[in-house]
Amino acid sequence: MKNHEFRSAAEFRATGRRLEGYAAVFDREARIADFTEVVRPGAFADSLAGDVLALVDHDTSRLLARTRSGTLRLAEDSRGLAFSLDLPDTSLGRDVLALAERGDLGGCSFAFTVPAGGETWRGDRRELRRVNLHEISIVAAWPAYDGTTVQARSRCLRLACARRWLETVR
Repeated sequence: MKNHEFRSAAEFRATGRRLEGYAAVFDREARIADFTEVVRPGAFADSLAGDVLALVDHDTSRLLARTRSGTLRLAEDSRGLAFSLDLPDTSLGRDVLALAERGDLGGCSFAFTVPAGGETWRGDRRELRRVNLHEISIVAAWPAYDGTTVQARSRCLRLACARRWLETVR
């Protein structure tokens, strides 16, 4: 994955055998190495028609879904890069679902390259205005962008889950 950059940020929940949430959020600053970065609305728009993978921890041998097959759906909205993915009925899919339900996952991440003109720099501040998205990942560790959460909502009463979710985001 030559020159691919990876960023973690997101909120997602499990609904049945589907994970939904945000692989990236707009206008939220993150400290990356020795610079600050922010993703601007529209940054992913050119990538949404391509074949994007959903992986676990950026590991191509741990495939969960992809846009080409329709098992991964991506869209930009006012908040960020929204996703919905159908988990496979595999040991990996079942493991990811179990971890999501327990609240053990760290968040989401995305891998990208920046085309010419896709970024602006002001001192040590980078703004991503256009990126080539290659994959999103469910990550077990910590997201690069603060304030992200991972929620599981399957296999429990909707009201009880909604209450737990509201308590975690307050």
